[in-house]
Amino acid sequence: MNTTLPAAADSVALRRTTGFLFLVGALAFGTAASVLSATFDWPDILREDADLVLPAFLEGGPALIWTWFATAWTYAILVVPLLLLPRVLGRADDPALRVATAVGAASVALSLIGFLRWVFVVPALASSWESGDAVTRAATEAAWLAQHQFGGALLGEHLGQLGAIAWSITLSIIVLRTAILPRWLGWFGVVSSSIYLLNQGDILATAIPGFPIIDIAGLIGSASWGLWVATLGTTLILRKTRRATTPGVSGERDDAASVRA
Repeated sequence: MNTTLPAAADSVALRRTTGFLFLVGALAFGTAASVLSATFDWPDILREDADLVLPAFLEGGPALIWTWFATAWTYAILVVPLLLLPRVLGRADDPALRVATAVGAASVALSLIGFLRWVFVVPALASSWESGDAVTRAATEAAWLAQHQFGGALLGEHLGQLGAIAWSITLSIIVLRTAILPRWLGWFGVVSSSIYLLNQGDILATAIPGFPIIDIAGLIGSASWGLWVATLGTTLILRKTRRATTPGVSGERDDAASVRA
């Protein structure tokens, strides 16, 4: 019995599902982040002091907490297609891609911690700050700064962003070297990831006063990186990937090339 057709069909379905999840994750996160920016002045408010952030957070009410919740879990969608991608590309045994995938998945988890602290940690601090006297407020502001630097600047922004950038640059270089996906997608990934990397100056400046900051890097970098992820998803949905083959086999075949009419 010929099993080529079902196997090829399953491969196509997996590729399209992976692409769909990349696209949906990027668009859903972009939408939630835009709402957060419009209602809470994110991410600029992250660099403000507690006596400004906590009252603004309280003013946002439950709707703001749910917005943070949505922002966190829409970003978390990306971990699923990220883990599926090596199989989709036929490079599950590629050591560089395997390491990059593990780093990328870990980066999503770290970013998730950074986002979800606004759901599970900040509300209690904001309530304590609102109802407390001067001493309580001072203690609350110190607690706010500690969790903000650890859960936000260190885990979510520094390690989370660096892991995501490491994954996207590694994947982009593999694309450029193998043409397993369109080469322009590889260049797009390298450029957008490099710009996004420049945003680390803003994060490091929270710990190292005077560290050089490129203000526009965060906006352009994150937006272009998100667009690259969405484009990666669209490309997987619409175009076949080139599969690596064993030596001696002429040419590389598409994931659906074995389908017969």
